[in-house]
Amino acid sequence: MAKVAAHGARARSRARRLALQGLYQWQLSGTPAQEVIAQLLADQNARDTDVDYFRMLLRDTVSDCVALEQQYGSYLDRPAVQLDPIERSILLLGTYELRSCLEVPYRVVLNEAVELSKKFGAEDSHKYINAVLEKVCAELRTTEFNRGSRRSRMPR
Repeated sequence: MAKVAAHGARARSRARRLALQGLYQWQLSGTPAQEVIAQLLADQNARDTDVDYFRMLLRDTVSDCVALEQQYGSYLDRPAVQLDPIERSILLLGTYELRSCLEVPYRVVLNEAVELSKKFGAEDSHKYINAVLEKVCAELRTTEFNRGSRRSRMPR
């Protein structure tokens, strides 16, 4: 299979969406991440997708899911095991990006997570996802988050 070289915001969004599918499949089936990656790339149209970013997101999120869940777990209003698999997947992805993809602005991470939850999650899950990830962001990217928060509160 030829590797697709796609870059840019849209390609990254497609990579996140594919990673969400992969995380959902991994949770329900227990299939190893490398197998899920191979299956998704064989079954899905990966054109216009940042395939390298997708692979990294899925592989690294699965391999570090315990630490990622500890990172966001204290901000949940219920035990993590009670999360819907879509919510859990989005929180894992968002927390991973906030922690490990510092080149991606936190606002992009939050917006992408909210959009995924609006499209695939329960009716108001985007509000919950946003609230939890904002707290994770304030912890992991304190300076960037505080700078952005001040700017959004300034009168225009």
